[in-house]
Amino acid sequence: MRLSLLDQARVMSGSTAVQALKNAEELAILADELGYHRMWMAEHHGIDVVASSAPEISIAHLATKTKNLRLGTGGVMMMHYSPLKLAEVFKTLSAYAPGRIDFGVGRAPGGDGRAIYALSEGREPQMHNMYEKLEQALQYMNDEVPNDYPYNKTIAMPSQVALPEAWLLGSSGNSAVQAGRMGIGYSFAQFFNGSMTQDVLDSYRRNFKPTAFLDKPNILVTYMVTTAETKEEAEFEALPYDISQLWLVNGQIKPPLTPEEAQQYPLTEMDKMTIQEFRRRQMHLVGDVKEIAAHLQEEQAVYNFDEAMIMSVPHSQEKRLNVYRLLARELL
Repeated sequence: MRLSLLDQARVMSGSTAVQALKNAEELAILADELGYHRMWMAEHHGIDVVASSAPEISIAHLATKTKNLRLGTGGVMMMHYSPLKLAEVFKTLSAYAPGRIDFGVGRAPGGDGRAIYALSEGREPQMHNMYEKLEQALQYMNDEVPNDYPYNKTIAMPSQVALPEAWLLGSSGNSAVQAGRMGIGYSFAQFFNGSMTQDVLDSYRRNFKPTAFLDKPNILVTYMVTTAETKEEAEFEALPYDISQLWLVNGQIKPPLTPEEAQQYPLTEMDKMTIQEFRRRQMHLVGDVKEIAAHLQEEQAVYNFDEAMIMSVPHSQEKRLNVYRLLARELL
């Protein structure tokens, strides 16, 4: 199984956004040393607990700090950008780091309404043409000129560079068919709502058409994981994230608690049931490392995906790094 990682550069309580980005750099260097396949940076706006707002900048920097690790966006939120600009950015990245750049795109806004309108300079944001925009960006990347105005009047530079890997992100299955038809990779965010099914992945495979970007289907599944040598330690480290998800369900975004603070947090019986539902739907995998490794291998055997991507957010940077060390020990 290929093993990769997703980072949002989360800002922990008592820390700073600058430190969160430095932590991402440290994580990339470790992942490169451990043999992880790729690392993606997410794109979020208007949220003071997430520092990853410009993933294309982050991966350019991380590419200079690593040797073999693929770097990409998981994903860049394409509604905010022109297809030409998307192509120019990722062609430039690929020129500097050929064979190591991933163009991962999502259809979500990555922020609330205030951020969306600020990014669109107060204009009504365009949300209806995502797949057309992606097709145009892919054409530009492949040194083609799209057919439609205004994109048929110019080219995307630099030209004749190695194609980045192209991926479409999804969390409900709606984009699986489109990813297959476009001949690009499909990334399913199991941690987002836990709705992965065999039908979703099979719909991608059935509709897949080989392209210059990809000659056969390629699926990765992203899991939120908290693990440690023992189940007890994993549960201790996992609770702050579970509580932050409870807040999110209620429309609240707050700095995450420390594990010690989380132990004292007054959870209601309904809160506890909701957390158990998160776990049941595999939106958060929690357990000792051998248990988690076995579960990921079982998931791959059932769903036949190509790669597991791990996101992990213990409060301590050292604990987070250790999650990836432990998984590498068991799976790489």
